[in-house]
Amino acid sequence: PCLPGTPRNLCKGHGICWCTHARRSGFVYGLLPTTTAGPLDDKGRTDQDRKHCFNHLFSFRTPLMMACTRQNLEVIKELVEHGANPLLKNKDGWNCFHIASREGHLQVLQYLLAVSPSSWDTESTIRRTPLHTAAMHGCFDAVELLLERCHYKPDSRDNCGVTPFMDAIQNGHVNIARLLLEKHQACPTAVDALGAQPLHRAAVTAQDGAIQFLVSELGVDVNGRATALQLTALHYAAKEGHTCTIQTLLSLGANIHAKDGKCRSALHAACAGQHAAAAQILLSTGLQDSEDSTGTLAQQLASSPAVKKLLFEVHGAMA
Repeated sequence: PCLPGTPRNLCKGHGICWCTHARRSGFVYGLLPTTTAGPLDDKGRTDQDRKHCFNHLFSFRTPLMMACTRQNLEVIKELVEHGANPLLKNKDGWNCFHIASREGHLQVLQYLLAVSPSSWDTESTIRRTPLHTAAMHGCFDAVELLLERCHYKPDSRDNCGVTPFMDAIQNGHVNIARLLLEKHQACPTAVDALGAQPLHRAAVTAQDGAIQFLVSELGVDVNGRATALQLTALHYAAKEGHTCTIQTLLSLGANIHAKDGKCRSALHAACAGQHAAAAQILLSTGLQDSEDSTGTLAQQLASSPAVKKLLFEVHGAMA
């Protein structure tokens, strides 16, 4: 929709402002200041005024930002050449370089660096950099370019303590994780704000390939603890009900009898999450129910019929 204050004669109708209509239709000239003199509206705003207020009218979502979501370098060049500012940020604190990093457009990124060399040096409102974003979305070529041309600090953290390496791992982009290790000295055991390592985050998102990479190739401790609760990756996988991840962790040497800081096993986590299949794998592998530090059995955390049935069959009547 047209933003408040947009002159009526700049609207194409149907509630769409002139720049949005032009961008969607592919008409570059519709986005640019005209060369004819004269007022734009009843307040006497001229074409020069239009050029100066161009970026201010759309400070939360500029036409240049929208163009950067598509691989149309011609439109981007035209906008920049006619005064569009690549450094403006949207409501989330993203500038055009940040958006282009998410899309992984190499030519767009190279052009933005050429016309605005400092555009890479930006953070979102939650302190995420373009490197975080490119790593998260699996844009290998973009990550490679950012490491070569920009100067991000190794293991830069967002507000949650997440690093680009963590983003790559928890989304299964092992090739990007390797690149960050080789060219950016990323730490594979760095912890986030809660104390979780990449291994634990990968267990939450069921990225078995990433887990194999961390443990088998990098030597990360498969039984490493996270947060004040001293949770293992097996606890996380069980809590989420990721049966394949549980099997992967066990094949890599995870201790099935590991207890957290409250003396709870992975079976407690599976039952608390109401995951019957996960509980079944743990029980079939030899894990037995036991009391935690408060005297609570895993079976007492079960509320779903499937989990209750499973535990009844294994342990008899519920306590």
